[in-house]
Amino acid sequence: MKILLIEDDMELAEWLMKALSQRYEFMTEWAEDGLVADKRLQMEEFDAIVLDLGLPEMDGRSLLSAMRSRGDTTPALILTARDSLAERIASLHQGADDFLAKPFAIEELEARLVALVRRAHGKNTGTFASGPLSYHSSEQRFSLDGMALELTPREHSMLRILLQHAGEPMSKQKIMDRMFSYDADIQLDAIEVIAHRLRKKLGDAVHIRTLRGLGYVLEVDPT
Repeated sequence: MKILLIEDDMELAEWLMKALSQRYEFMTEWAEDGLVADKRLQMEEFDAIVLDLGLPEMDGRSLLSAMRSRGDTTPALILTARDSLAERIASLHQGADDFLAKPFAIEELEARLVALVRRAHGKNTGTFASGPLSYHSSEQRFSLDGMALELTPREHSMLRILLQHAGEPMSKQKIMDRMFSYDADIQLDAIEVIAHRLRKKLGDAVHIRTLRGLGYVLEVDPT
């Protein structure tokens, strides 16, 4: 998952980015003020945002209101030091999807982010599935026909992206943006190599199809 963390506390932001990337393999980008975040959200796609309300330049509520006003439905989890009913209601009116009071456990943040993205894609369980292929969020593992699927970290990351968007074409650029930080020195050809390796491991029941001009799409043969 590609997450935009919008937080002006550098120490907290660095800890969160490290924890989410190392423990849960999230691709986490950071914006330290509301204006920078707003510009990035207009140019890039994210699976969810983690938003602090007390931001410089543009506060969190104004940013959230601007997003929703232009039709940006990216799931938003609010980090707040004042977890009052009035604050939650105000944030809900401006388009928040969930809340987490400071201090918090990284495990809870991860679980809430996974749940937000799951709901955004119409999933209501802890498992993403397409035919015989399943991804178990709590265990961060894939299974194919009930058997564990052995994948490299990059294969794991790409297959998770495709499964979360099963049936939806994903361009190589979108896939790369969700797998690597924006300043990573990675070529688009790397996505083709990973897709080739995944096809070998998935066999005949699950297909990663190439759609000319659109990208890749995960499909399952009808039964």
